[in-house]
Amino acid sequence: MSAAMEAIEATDAEVVFEPLPLLYEDQWLAVVNKPAGLMVHDSKLARGEDDFLADRLRAQLGKPIFLVHRLDRATSGCLLLAFDRDTASALGKALMGGEVSKDYLAVCRGWPAEDAFTVDHDLDGGPGKPVKKPAITHFQKLLTGELPIPSNGFPTSRYALLRCQPQTGRFRQIRRHLKHLFHHLIGDTSHGDGRHNRTFRMQGVHRMLLHAERLAFPHPQGGRVDVSAPLDREFGKAMDLFGWSQP
Repeated sequence: MSAAMEAIEATDAEVVFEPLPLLYEDQWLAVVNKPAGLMVHDSKLARGEDDFLADRLRAQLGKPIFLVHRLDRATSGCLLLAFDRDTASALGKALMGGEVSKDYLAVCRGWPAEDAFTVDHDLDGGPGKPVKKPAITHFQKLLTGELPIPSNGFPTSRYALLRCQPQTGRFRQIRRHLKHLFHHLIGDTSHGDGRHNRTFRMQGVHRMLLHAERLAFPHPQGGRVDVSAPLDREFGKAMDLFGWSQP
């Protein structure tokens, strides 16, 4: 067989993906641990791509799914979905009503002065949505560390691990609030600091360091679900640079 024929057969072959890890599942809903780098669904930001988490999950589970919220492509962690419209509607109302708790882990440049602080800074809705709306995020500084790399006239580069709780759901809210504070999110190529992103790439860390660590919400059938997602290997590699462990 010629090399050209082999290439055609490889192109035509169906791509087989590893199953996406489900953190919670019942007959009404599920929470998936979304990998970093995978878009949730097709949108104007997809730019011609054809690999989406929603499509993979429909094939994996063999039934319709309804996304209750979104995560940025570069963000990993807990993503909530429903298997029918009524459940999706009930979860959406709980989300809008502030009954859903979302915790994220983030690595930022610098050491925030306070151990706990809140950013209340209006944000627009992203491209084509210029109207600004209220946006509030709570932050807690969990750990600090340094790398022996000069930065801005200092002999080392300082970084912090933050826990973040967005109280509203604006476009790239955590990333843009950290930029507003000048504590840019590491690995964020849109709103971050390129010098610090390069520092981490040189250490072998090539992803944006934002992870949806925990999701807690009322189940439409009663009770409350509380789910946590482990960090992936590359986020763990960043933690190892400082001797940190997942809180």
